[in-house]
Amino acid sequence: MEFRHRLQQLRERKGISRRVLSELCGLHSNAVSRYESGEDEPTMHSLVAIAEFFEVSVDYLVGRE
Repeated sequence: MEFRHRLQQLRERKGISRRVLSELCGLHSNAVSRYESGEDEPTMHSLVAIAEFFEVSVDYLVGRE
């Protein structure tokens, strides 16, 4: 599963908006939207922040289970 799909799945399970997730992870307000649409790729800093928020590994986020 691609990062963008995995991110969307995790976010929807938590029931939070893209904007709220961006804010909680300290990212630009529309970063998650850009990641989920495939318009942009996350930096390592963003990947780590998102992984920590969801309590998953970066490997899991990028599809390397």
